[in-house]
Amino acid sequence: MRGLFITLEGVDGAGKSSHTDWLAEHFRARGRSVLHTREPGGTPVGERLREIVLHEPMHAETEALIMFAARREHLEQVILPALARGEVVISDRFTDASFAYQCGGRGLPEARLEILERWVHADTQPDLTLLFDVPDEVARARLAAARSPDRFERESRAFFERVRAAYLRRAERHPERIRVIDGTRTLGEVRTALAAILETLG
Repeated sequence: MRGLFITLEGVDGAGKSSHTDWLAEHFRARGRSVLHTREPGGTPVGERLREIVLHEPMHAETEALIMFAARREHLEQVILPALARGEVVISDRFTDASFAYQCGGRGLPEARLEILERWVHADTQPDLTLLFDVPDEVARARLAAARSPDRFERESRAFFERVRAAYLRRAERHPERIRVIDGTRTLGEVRTALAAILETLG
């Protein structure tokens, strides 16, 4: 059985993490082995880079390069071996997040990240990306009730509006892969929508 690569995307506070365990159980109930991972992170090197990028101030280009460096290690050590074993890989963020945060949020030219994308994983793209979409005020209200915010979560409203807009543009360009989920709906409604999407995978 071939592996399946699913990524979860959305602005901080969109609620994607609330559905990770449910997604994993959906596939396990169908006899699939599931690997859950995250970006940046997923490997010892990636987790160290995660701490740097989430808490240390840096130039936007440095930030993008660190993200792709962690991603290359993540692919080599975790994602590609799991897919080769026929597992379902569920990753909390992948390259769509770089286009949303570093291009949309920080203003880097997309052409630069497209070069990095081709270099790091030209032959590997998610089979399905679930983009959880919520308005800025909803995301910020959820973040206010969460843990101490990291460097990204402390960004301005305008930053998050740019990130959200970049995500939605990305979805328009890749409708065959990216499915937009209304994250303001109830937990049950979201999971009903997710189940319908997953059924299309066969």
